[in-house]
Amino acid sequence: MNAGESHHLFSDLLQRHAGIVFKVANTYARGSEDRADLAQEIAAQLWRAWPKYDPSRSVTTWMYRIALNVAISHVRSNSVRLRHDAVPLDEQLHDIADANAADPETEQHLRLLQHFIAQQPPLDRALLLLYLDERSQREIAEILGITEGNVSTKIGRLKQRIRNEL
Repeated sequence: MNAGESHHLFSDLLQRHAGIVFKVANTYARGSEDRADLAQEIAAQLWRAWPKYDPSRSVTTWMYRIALNVAISHVRSNSVRLRHDAVPLDEQLHDIADANAADPETEQHLRLLQHFIAQQPPLDRALLLLYLDERSQREIAEILGITEGNVSTKIGRLKQRIRNEL
């Protein structure tokens, strides 16, 4: 495959699965500029990794793995600032509420859940993002590089913490 074909395939792939990039950026970055910068860095890292992508593997798993690694590095490099700030996703919460004609109580629950997620360490945040995106435990394990048993245990503990704190 020549460079032009490779670029075209990658561009199509990125457009089809742009939601992954934006979900991760929205979960790990604060403010619209930070989110845009993180999304751009994720796209750049995906492009750098593209020549090594194995088409026999799930493309979404590959994309999540790279996107989450970039995002977690981003959090670590900005840890002092991010430790004190929640990740604002108010626009998304309003969109979800509007789309589902949610009542104020449902919107409040969404805000509390978002706040809870924003306060978690990077790995737990990634785990919750993938779980809420309805990824299988096997795929979550593969993306995060942990065992399925560890995924199950961590999800169970996070669910219990959510019940206790919310």
